[in-house]
Amino acid sequence: MNNDYYQKRELQTRMKMSKYTEKLPDYCYDFFIGIENNTSILTRYNYSMDIFIFFNFMSQHIFHKDENQITLDDLEKLTTQHIERFMSYLSYYVIEEKTFQNNERAKARKLASLRSLFKYLFNHNLISANVVSKISTPKLHNKEIVRLEAEEVKTLLNVVENPIEFSKRQQIYNKNTFERDNAIITLFLGTGIRISELVGLNLESFDFSQNAFLVTRKGGNQSTLYFANDVAMALKTWLEKRATLNLPAEEKAMFVSLQNKRISLRAVEDVVKKFALIASPLKKISPHKLRSTFGTNLYKQTNDIYIVADILGHKDVNTTKKHYAAISEDMRKSVAKNVNLYN
Repeated sequence: MNNDYYQKRELQTRMKMSKYTEKLPDYCYDFFIGIENNTSILTRYNYSMDIFIFFNFMSQHIFHKDENQITLDDLEKLTTQHIERFMSYLSYYVIEEKTFQNNERAKARKLASLRSLFKYLFNHNLISANVVSKISTPKLHNKEIVRLEAEEVKTLLNVVENPIEFSKRQQIYNKNTFERDNAIITLFLGTGIRISELVGLNLESFDFSQNAFLVTRKGGNQSTLYFANDVAMALKTWLEKRATLNLPAEEKAMFVSLQNKRISLRAVEDVVKKFALIASPLKKISPHKLRSTFGTNLYKQTNDIYIVADILGHKDVNTTKKHYAAISEDMRKSVAKNVNLYN
């Protein structure tokens, strides 16, 4: 299926990536060409940001020359102490008068980017040693899975339908967006798709005779997912409202903004946030947290981590296991409580 949204997004990402790669030496450009067939443009963009930060650090604190003037011979002079200094530097640093901070996960990602670059250079005999491979990944503490409980899901849907706690101005605004917002939140809760996957949906993505839709996953692969009748009803109600809008004939996006164009990632985040703040004020609920809510419910219903991984679009089931290990522990405790030694 041709989808202009993903083509435009890739072009925009390539343009943003070039702002970093043009400041880096030519061998970094060769690296990005070398990994192109095995990575997505979003992955390479993140690599380009991380690698630029490293070269900026070397420029300012080690070699005292412009980033693109750092040679392979310079890289040969790096020691583990230099890399460790960089990892410490990431806690708090300034680039172009902007201040940045990195937690353990952000540091781990940047180290992974450097490992990929230095592995490429070493495997292509451009450097004689891979000093970065000697650096241990920062210890990562398990993140708590933030999700909505069953009652909170009901409350969220009720708030969308009847946002009485909003100001009069907000209520007037919501009258114009209720059908869309309800369909968005219902689709998140009912299918667990990512926010980027939702934004990229077109009218032609859906087949209501099958209660199915085609979603473009991370990396560009496509999958067919299915939804329940509650989701279908919310989507059809939105489509009836959408048909009354004065949209350009060429606009095929499933979800549109009040400006009559494809809704943005930020707008979808705002939709979820404004209702979630009322439904569950103590939890920072985002579209990804609604995805976690779906994954949790699916795992509890099926007890099959492979089905959950497949539907969520995880390429590695270990990713799914890592996220839902706590639920397995809860299930084991629940089963243990049912064992009665006296009966």
